[in-house]
Amino acid sequence: MRIIFMGTPGFAVPALRALHEAGHEIACVYTQPPRPAGRGKKLAPSPVQVEAERMGAPVRSPVSLRNAEAQADFAALNANVAVVAAYGLILPQAVLDAPAHGCLNIHASLLPRWRGAAPIHRAVMAGDAETGVTIMQMEAGLDTGPMLHKVTVPVARKTTGDLFAELGAVGGAAMVEVLSNPSGFPPEVQDDSAAIYAPKIDKAEARIDWGAPAGEIERKVRGLAPFPGAWFELEGERVKLLLAEVVDVSGAPGTLLDDDLTIACNVGAIRPLRLQRAGKPVLDRAEFLRGRAVAAGTVLA
Repeated sequence: MRIIFMGTPGFAVPALRALHEAGHEIACVYTQPPRPAGRGKKLAPSPVQVEAERMGAPVRSPVSLRNAEAQADFAALNANVAVVAAYGLILPQAVLDAPAHGCLNIHASLLPRWRGAAPIHRAVMAGDAETGVTIMQMEAGLDTGPMLHKVTVPVARKTTGDLFAELGAVGGAAMVEVLSNPSGFPPEVQDDSAAIYAPKIDKAEARIDWGAPAGEIERKVRGLAPFPGAWFELEGERVKLLLAEVVDVSGAPGTLLDDDLTIACNVGAIRPLRLQRAGKPVLDRAEFLRGRAVAAGTVLA
């Protein structure tokens, strides 16, 4: 097929690569414009742009697709289908209608559960036993279109970062499968009554509340790793907690129960496994404590 690919983060790269390797013609790649990155705040291309340039595909980075010129340029590509994976712009109806077979989205959840911007984060934080990808025919609503294919993946103790990588690869393979036999994947209308929204992560959510149960905190830690990272204050310094385990002990919430950094929660306790001080590398607990011993009885903010 002649495909327009639309995506931006690393999650979308496996799909672009899989479509190219399957022999589809990548007519054009749409991605978000380069953004400031790193300490120098130099403009950096998106991961999708880097991959598109590596394979020699043309790249476009419009700020908007709402104007007539951008929509005409899109339609002039005469694509059979557009494949969308975490692109980052709302597609107006003229864009949705332009390809012969419309626009297909790789959505990182088992729709209709977790429609919206942060489906992987929300699935982990909610304690879902499984998640996955849904290949969906796009329409004007937010992730409301008919479903063509679902692939389920267990969550287990994976972080959001782990699942981004896994679901990116699964989504690419699933899209190749659908495009290889479109008639073999009849559309299924979503049950709107079962829909759950996955709002974008607010930075205010990232601060750990030790008044919550240990299991909930552990899920939050995995759900926010690696970005933005759940955090707490230790003696006035912000520390990110990127992986932790639940421990069956108790105490006053926020209090260190031993010299091994076991932290009491409202119910149970957690023991950090991976931590990061601001501007420093990620360390395991033993390395962290070698650089900064913390005594039992310390109360965390």
